[in-house]
Amino acid sequence: MSIPFLGGLVDERFLMHRLRSTSLAGVVGGSAAILLFAYRCYIDHFWSWDLLSIGVIVVGVKMTAFIWYRCTD
Repeated sequence: MSIPFLGGLVDERFLMHRLRSTSLAGVVGGSAAILLFAYRCYIDHFWSWDLLSIGVIVVGVKMTAFIWYRCTD
């Protein structure tokens, strides 16, 4: 797969590296949100609902995509 206006600058390896880095960034961001929520919950005794919702959204999207690709592949 090549992108017409970028020509030889973008190839399959570039796209796969972008896919992996984006996936890793999502997992690390979701994990950080969940860990920060747990820290605030156990140490500060404060439920930060915004962090919990971000963590749940990241996990939900990741698992939904996993199930979708597993069933359709």
